[in-house]
Amino acid sequence: MNQETVTAPGEPIVGTVHIRTLFPTTAHTARYAAERWLAAQQGGPEAVDDDSAAAACLLIAELTANAALHGRVRGRNARLALTLTPATLRIEVTDARGERQPVPTSAADTDGESGRGLLLVASLADAWGCEPCSPGGKTVWAECARRAALRTSPDSPSGPGTTSASR
Repeated sequence: MNQETVTAPGEPIVGTVHIRTLFPTTAHTARYAAERWLAAQQGGPEAVDDDSAAAACLLIAELTANAALHGRVRGRNARLALTLTPATLRIEVTDARGERQPVPTSAADTDGESGRGLLLVASLADAWGCEPCSPGGKTVWAECARRAALRTSPDSPSGPGTTSASR
């Protein structure tokens, strides 16, 4: 996972922070790592109770589950990327199945056991879409406006202008 944060102690995060990770399309470990990362960026596990953080966690869960279910190619991983700015959270999930575009089920078709995930994405996200990803995959993305106050990065060492990066 890649993460870069530039902060000064006691100051809000004003830049952009990222997390990117590959995950096998048969597991949900990336989802849990992303949810922990998001909670840490927004003030700890109790911040997940915030409506916007809870919506973001549901979006992460749905998009990664869709990649595991519909984007699986043997021997290929999917990729989850989160970009957090002062104004938005962008969630991107890339898989190898570009020929399988996401198709929302109509609201009239909600009696089945599955197929409502993209309706959930459309209702929770401020914007969402799908883009081709070379060499033949796709990236499904969702964006949420940030409603919670920004906070200092939890792993910031003391000293003004400190940069922390882990790779």
